[in-house]
Amino acid sequence: MDLFRQLIGPDEGANGWQLGFRVLPILAFGILCVRIAGRRTFAQYSPLDIVVALIVGSNLSRVLTGKAAFWPALTATLLLVILHRLLAYASLRWRWLGWLVKSRPITIVVDGTADREAMRRGNLTEDDLIAAVRMEQVAEVDDVALAVLEGSGKLSVVPKRRPGKDE
Repeated sequence: MDLFRQLIGPDEGANGWQLGFRVLPILAFGILCVRIAGRRTFAQYSPLDIVVALIVGSNLSRVLTGKAAFWPALTATLLLVILHRLLAYASLRWRWLGWLVKSRPITIVVDGTADREAMRRGNLTEDDLIAAVRMEQVAEVDDVALAVLEGSGKLSVVPKRRPGKDE
């Protein structure tokens, strides 16, 4: 442990080589945190996921630059990631908790008709909706059977079936 402390340096006032060495355990620790948090943390961003990602990045940055005590900051970061994982499991059990930390999906289009109030709640403009529909390879909103703004912020689009073409 003394060798490790010499390599990473003191919590404040580490020299350039010691700060450089910190990259190795911080990188390994960061990968460990991402693995513990799970794929969804960094693949589909819910409000909770964004906050956790920002805090983890900030904590690791402070440790890396010597602005925070090495072990206490890593311990706090690991605790945050574990709590995030537990909250994710709990939200599977209690739906209301999932809605609280992730957000509910909002139905935006039904049978080619956009719901303006739903768009307002989802902070979607007409141009946003049209662009999202095109990104899903659908030409116009009239051609959409269902469009839902998911908790991740992505718009899921189900195109209408056209007689003769989709059968």
